[in-house]
Amino acid sequence: MARIEVRQADVTALEVDAITNAANTRLLHGGGVAGAISRAAGPELARESEDAAPIGLGEAVATTAGELPSRWVIHAATMEPGGPTCAETIRRATASALAEAQRLGARSLALVAFGTGVGGFSVECAAEIEVAEVRRHLSDTQSALQLVVFAVFGDEAEAAFRAALANS
Repeated sequence: MARIEVRQADVTALEVDAITNAANTRLLHGGGVAGAISRAAGPELARESEDAAPIGLGEAVATTAGELPSRWVIHAATMEPGGPTCAETIRRATASALAEAQRLGARSLALVAFGTGVGGFSVECAAEIEVAEVRRHLSDTQSALQLVVFAVFGDEAEAAFRAALANS
């Protein structure tokens, strides 16, 4: 069984095979986590994203990670540009990101708190949904994942993801 961790961390600095991006369906990386990932990765990520867009709500697609220490960025569409999002979209986006990590053969993956920024979704609800999907993925598949990191920002998000893990 894979190890699951919660870390207050800059997802762009993590040395994992793949990181996730809470993307919009057009894969535009203007602000928030998406903007930070795009700036840290460099221009190749934006070019690859433009070529892959658009994707449907709840779908995920991978690009290379450019100058990041990871190999891939998995862009999971949690909303249309500008938001908002909902529980079912976050559930589907998480499941799609995990399936994409499986397809890539990733052994380590960092997930961010989907939909909690521009999407306006509760961090507690996002944590419950994402933790449940990770647990389901790890129990239902022959997953190559050995490490899943919830890379969060702030004490509230850390507490929410730790509580969701403890209650799952």
